[in-house]
Amino acid sequence: MTSTEKDSTATVAPIVDIRNVSKRFGGTQALRDVSISLAAGEVHAFVGENGAGKSTLGKIVAGLYTPDSGALLVSGAEVSRWDPLRAQRAGVVMIAQELSLVPDLTVEQNVFLGIEHNSLGVLTSDLSARFAELESEARFGLSPKTKVGSLRIADQQKVEIMRALARDARVIVMDEPTSSLTAHETARLHELILGLKSQGRTVVYVSHFLDAVIEVCDTVSVLRDGQLVRTARVADETKRSIVEAMLGTQLESLFPVRAPAVPPSVEPLLTVTKIASDNGVVDASIIVRPGEIVGLLGLVGSGRTEILKTIFGKDRLTSGTIIFDGETIPSSSPRESIARGMALVPEDRHKEGLVLVRSVRENVSLAFLDRFSHLGLIDGRREKEHVTRAVTDLAMRPPAIGLPISGFSGGNQQKALLAKWLIGGPRLVILDEPTRGVDIGAKFTIYEAIVELAKQGVAVLLVSSEHEEVLNLAHRAYLVSGGCTRGEIEPATTSIDQLLLRLFSVSELKENVS
Repeated sequence: MTSTEKDSTATVAPIVDIRNVSKRFGGTQALRDVSISLAAGEVHAFVGENGAGKSTLGKIVAGLYTPDSGALLVSGAEVSRWDPLRAQRAGVVMIAQELSLVPDLTVEQNVFLGIEHNSLGVLTSDLSARFAELESEARFGLSPKTKVGSLRIADQQKVEIMRALARDARVIVMDEPTSSLTAHETARLHELILGLKSQGRTVVYVSHFLDAVIEVCDTVSVLRDGQLVRTARVADETKRSIVEAMLGTQLESLFPVRAPAVPPSVEPLLTVTKIASDNGVVDASIIVRPGEIVGLLGLVGSGRTEILKTIFGKDRLTSGTIIFDGETIPSSSPRESIARGMALVPEDRHKEGLVLVRSVRENVSLAFLDRFSHLGLIDGRREKEHVTRAVTDLAMRPPAIGLPISGFSGGNQQKALLAKWLIGGPRLVILDEPTRGVDIGAKFTIYEAIVELAKQGVAVLLVSSEHEEVLNLAHRAYLVSGGCTRGEIEPATTSIDQLLLRLFSVSELKENVS
């Protein structure tokens, strides 16, 4: 297939017709002459690497961006003026990857924000009945009176989905809708999507999760470098064929070769014994040796992230012991952990990892400015050399460290976040969802970086909701449920089905004990 080959598969009149659309941002050509038709009652996937143009195309459909050239037809009529409000009135809404909720409002207030019933500006009805009706369809189990700011990312994503349903959208653009959901929650979302499809609605499914694309989508459009590679029926594709179309090359493996195993006789770098915290850790014990990749496997809410934060000193240790490099740490703080040689790459890169208004250079060097300073003055040349080397090693594109980090794709932002901690030469790297919202090409680069760290003797503690990542990268993994570690598995000899059976078993055990 050539990079311009297109295969229209719609058998009914399109509800949205994208014709020869191009879009440029400064010197970057985000889309070039793209034509795709979206049929009523289909689930249509946009896939590609970060920077391929899939999210840009979704935002054009939803009115967030205006194309530089080409045409957009909705229900057969060309639209000359198109913005989010006009799109919403036409029944087209978008659920963005970076959520846009109001933290201080409740779930139901966010769901109906802007479409409340009112008379002369005064609200005339209680939201509770409307929310209950919507919840009976979605079955997400969210409490309507809970403030959104207190919810986990996965639950906030559910609120975004309910917002779209509340607006009775005919076309729903979902950008990475499953990035923070458990396998059970993803299955529930897919049921909901199929229900929308049966009602004649169209779902645009922008995703890096190709297994989900194959499971739920009818049609897939593959983009590469802003151009359409092909549109095809999902039934005619495989995961490998889609990945190869995305990358433009033959693919040997989705994961690098696992780092060499570390003998049990090697002295642990980190020994965690029966720790508890004031943020949900109840009884966790972990051992990590130099050069070893150790995973924590559990469902969302199991306490994996809380264990990582307690080890790093972000959450307060209330009991148990943490021994790092032979030294018992009675209590700690992130600053002290960094000084000891620990690094934590957090789950939420925007809230906890990056300063979005600052440049790549400033973000990457931020935690270790003392290493580039003398008498309170930063050696700009030395800082630039180290940062450039760090982002280049992670194949950040483009390696323009003077640009604001907010202008980069999710995959490149994640690479910058990883570079931020690797630049300090850590002895223990703690990774919480290191590939969340990252495309397959960037994922492989991050996988290679993790394996290389282990080869260099760095200890790695890994949490990922993509269980395949832990099973293919880690030497050992602990099962986590209810803030407790509940046994250990050998990832290399454990299948996904076996893992899920174990995870649901330990989850049920926790419920019975509690």
